[in-house]
Amino acid sequence: MSILGLDYGDARIGVAVSDELHLTSLPLRTIENSCLEEVLEELTDIVEKHDIEKIVVGLPLHMDGGRGERAEITEKFVDDLRENLHLPVILMDERLTSAEIEKVLLKADLSRAARKRKRDKLAASLILRKYLESID
Repeated sequence: MSILGLDYGDARIGVAVSDELHLTSLPLRTIENSCLEEVLEELTDIVEKHDIEKIVVGLPLHMDGGRGERAEITEKFVDDLRENLHLPVILMDERLTSAEIEKVLLKADLSRAARKRKRDKLAASLILRKYLESID
């Protein structure tokens, strides 16, 4: 069984999946976040296709560790995931993830448009990788 990683955002949700041994995290895709029902349908398909046992969602905390509006919105989404997908959902601190991803994308010398297309699924992959490293 694999683990799903999500980077939840207002416009898009980055999706990554682990291998069955939980050693690697692979960027999978980006889901447009325009309708919760459609998002849940797409995630249900991914869960079934990849035999997902649990979900890790990045929690956007302030640098001091405090929770703001973004964290509350993400926690509401997590509640929706638990209620609809019936899987354990773990929140993972995602502080500095965006900055780390942006450095990698800039180093790869990608255009602004290419960086935008890749950013969310790479962030999901990094969040999932950090979780996998924490359970070793």
